[in-house]
Amino acid sequence: MTFPMRKTILAAMAAAAMMAPGIARAEFINVLTGGTSGVYYPMGVGMSKLFGEKIAGARPSVQATKASVENLNLLQQGKGEIAFTLGDSVISAWKGEADAGFPAPLKKLRGIAAIYPNYIQIVASKESGIKTLADLKGKRLSVGAPKSGTELNARAILAAAGLSYKDLGKIEYLPFAESVELMKNRQLDATLQSAGLGVASIRDLSTSVEIVMVEVPPSIVDKAGLPFIQGAIPPNTYTGQASPVSTAAVMNYLVTHEGVSEKLVYEMTKSIFENLPAIAAAHAAGRAIKLENAVSGMAIPLHPGAAKYFKEKGIQLPATN
Repeated sequence: MTFPMRKTILAAMAAAAMMAPGIARAEFINVLTGGTSGVYYPMGVGMSKLFGEKIAGARPSVQATKASVENLNLLQQGKGEIAFTLGDSVISAWKGEADAGFPAPLKKLRGIAAIYPNYIQIVASKESGIKTLADLKGKRLSVGAPKSGTELNARAILAAAGLSYKDLGKIEYLPFAESVELMKNRQLDATLQSAGLGVASIRDLSTSVEIVMVEVPPSIVDKAGLPFIQGAIPPNTYTGQASPVSTAAVMNYLVTHEGVSEKLVYEMTKSIFENLPAIAAAHAAGRAIKLENAVSGMAIPLHPGAAKYFKEKGIQLPATN
């Protein structure tokens, strides 16, 4: 028997075995997250573990990415089954806003659920003298990876405060962990990070240098408009942060694409919402995930698999579903 023929026969046998009664078909689930020092990645690892335990035949993997914008583009290309993203990035992707990293509308995207809010966390070193948004003028600021969800948030918040990148002394487009390392080395004055509360990068920074959490006042949040809402970073979220800090918040979502089967999306959605303590154990931001808020603010059509699960749970779906 020739090698090519043997290979073909073995492949056919493997396929037949997967289809045999009682043997689950392999379900490859690539979870698109963000940088390893953010919230998306550890939460994605927690979800991946759940999928492996709760979904028959699941073969989950976790991919570290540049987060929202890259994740949505990868989904459109069919290179993932579930992804984390910021709400404003979803809106931009659906419309096809080139300045936000989406040259054409990403119409294959489908929603799974709203999860937890990101908080705009602007952290300055105490020695920089930065106390307010206005004080950022002429200073060195990292705004996240280029055209990432964080960077899009940075543009919007600075614009609402009457600032542009040209007003700053230096702009760095760096992921969270790299921004923190530069601040430790006194090569940056501040970093803007759009993330869940207690993000590892800022916790690391706050234990290494004295920090100041810069407020985003309610008036600036109102001027920025939707999808931003008013929020607050509770006291003692980070070392040395004794008081609450007003800021802007924006909802995060789990998203998939139309090519993923209804059955798989149903199982993923069920695994998440029926095991929320496990998600919260992966990262504290998971404590904010609530079934009753699962379709809140969903700007794209729900995937039929997610819609099926929420209907079973008595959740009223958006009018578009």
